[in-house]
Amino acid sequence: MEANELVRGYLVLGLRLGRLVPGFVDSFTGDPALSRAVDNEPRLDPKALADHARQLRRELVDTDLADQRKQFLQAHLTALECTARKLAGERIAFIDEVERYFQVRIRPGDEDAYAQAHRNLDALLPGAGSLSERLNAFRTADEVPPRRLQGAVQATSSALRDRVRRKYALPEQEIVEYQVVTNKPWSGFNYYLGGYRSRVAINADLNHRMSNLPHLVAHESYPGHHTEHCRKEAGLVAKRGHAEQSIFLINTPQCLMAEGMADLGLHAAVGPGWGVWTEQIFRDLGLRMDGELSEKVESAASGLLTVRQDAALLLHDRGADQDDVVAHLRRWLLVPDRRARQMVRFLADPLWRAYTTTYVEGVRLVRAWLDVRAPGESLDSRYLRLLDEPLVPKSLESQVRDGLSWLARNGHENGI
Repeated sequence: MEANELVRGYLVLGLRLGRLVPGFVDSFTGDPALSRAVDNEPRLDPKALADHARQLRRELVDTDLADQRKQFLQAHLTALECTARKLAGERIAFIDEVERYFQVRIRPGDEDAYAQAHRNLDALLPGAGSLSERLNAFRTADEVPPRRLQGAVQATSSALRDRVRRKYALPEQEIVEYQVVTNKPWSGFNYYLGGYRSRVAINADLNHRMSNLPHLVAHESYPGHHTEHCRKEAGLVAKRGHAEQSIFLINTPQCLMAEGMADLGLHAAVGPGWGVWTEQIFRDLGLRMDGELSEKVESAASGLLTVRQDAALLLHDRGADQDDVVAHLRRWLLVPDRRARQMVRFLADPLWRAYTTTYVEGVRLVRAWLDVRAPGESLDSRYLRLLDEPLVPKSLESQVRDGLSWLARNGHENGI
């Protein structure tokens, strides 16, 4: 099969699955005629779509596509086949499902590590009451008043945009519009509209905190999802003709890459000292926070990263009752009942049930890859590769392994 025909087949397959699963196509900025043609087709049987994914994967081998594009399409066709097989009624173990979607094999976290994170938080938040009560009191005091949320988001976005545009070139016409919404299973969502435009929805139900907003805005906009979409549309699609990058599909490896990179957006854009940086932004709005302490608390709480993935395993692998999953989240994440139930709502959603892994394993893998950069390679240039290249989790995992081996050899040789 000719390369362009195979890529077109991949796009058609993704669009056809999108007709069966609302929300599956996160964005499509390719040929509108192709989208219209698929919309006007009779909806296909999921089993036929699984067969089509397998056929495309077999034919991919003989195309003249570059290896990096082949790796991308191979990984994504595997994920699409899994989605189609599940739609056809096939039972697939949850851990296997996650691996086929995201190229990672998940396992429960370490409760000893969670206990240590609790001790670290306890040392930062002395006083009366349980650690959960003290942490929630600290976070309640950190909340942005609902009437100030839109302004706080805009101010944070403006400050991050200035930094990101200095680090990474963005099209002059790029723009993000923010919308405050309610009754959603997520905290924020980027709707990429094409033409370097995004609409970012912020869920007001979650009582956003001043110390969380810069992470959220960095994640959704600068230098996260919006920035990635813009640079890939301008570079991979427009300049290099990688049409497969014109579609973004849920429950595929590109999600793990995008979420891991976006969750580390504030790390890349601001880095250490982001707490005081944020404090200064909100001071100009008449809002007060302790930036230094907030940064320390968030750093300590990062030791609880895998708790949400544990909850997904409890729910979908071990068949636990939702109330037991809520109890697990409340115990280890130290969140109130309402927040824990919001998390379970996300985990129980048929489309999003596996998606928590993209945040957990995405952050771990991308952070490790950023940390093993070559001598003389800056964090900015390393992060730019994530924005610009069609990387997949397996390739990052291999590079991390090779990087650690190199560091071990050279560290020993240099007496490190």
